[in-house]
Amino acid sequence: MAKHRNINKLSKLLQEVLVELGEDTNREGLLETPTRWAKSLLTQTEGTKENPAEHLKTIFELPEDIYPDYSEDMIIVDKIEFSSLCEHHIAPFKGLTHIGYIPNPNTRKIVGLSKLSRVVDLFSQKLQIQERLTNQITQAIYDYLKPLGVITVIQARHYCMIQRGVKQRNSVTTTIAKRGIFTEQNNLENKFQNYISLKLEKKMG
Repeated sequence: MAKHRNINKLSKLLQEVLVELGEDTNREGLLETPTRWAKSLLTQTEGTKENPAEHLKTIFELPEDIYPDYSEDMIIVDKIEFSSLCEHHIAPFKGLTHIGYIPNPNTRKIVGLSKLSRVVDLFSQKLQIQERLTNQITQAIYDYLKPLGVITVIQARHYCMIQRGVKQRNSVTTTIAKRGIFTEQNNLENKFQNYISLKLEKKMG
């Protein structure tokens, strides 16, 4: 019921926004727009009501025959699609997230691969900036799994740059966050980046 009240309140406020923009909210094409817009905004900010890191509590233990000692082998989940809203202009930015981590041979903790996608999804479903998003994902994995190291790379197109201001339609922003041994050993970051081949995705936008 609370969610419905939020939609009703938001709808009325958004209808006023449309009126201020000079629109006729009684014309057929806009009759349901305030409600649809409200529902969309609530969906795009669901991450504000849930702790994304909670999904990292479903932890498995590596079998003894895997990572028996220190290893540079890493688990990589790449090309996780996401979309978010820039907190500066409430304009969307969207792209791909690539995550790599090296399990700690002492704790032997790993997480279900789908949980990493869920963490990305929920951290992105709030008013964000790409720099914070990258660091939040990385820190959550580092805190909950206690890996030897973790690295996150995000490549995104920002519609505040595409639709307004400088109007750079082909520009892609890349942010990188590292924890643990990824901050100490450049060869590990190179290994990760060589794998995901940090090239601009032609179909990212």
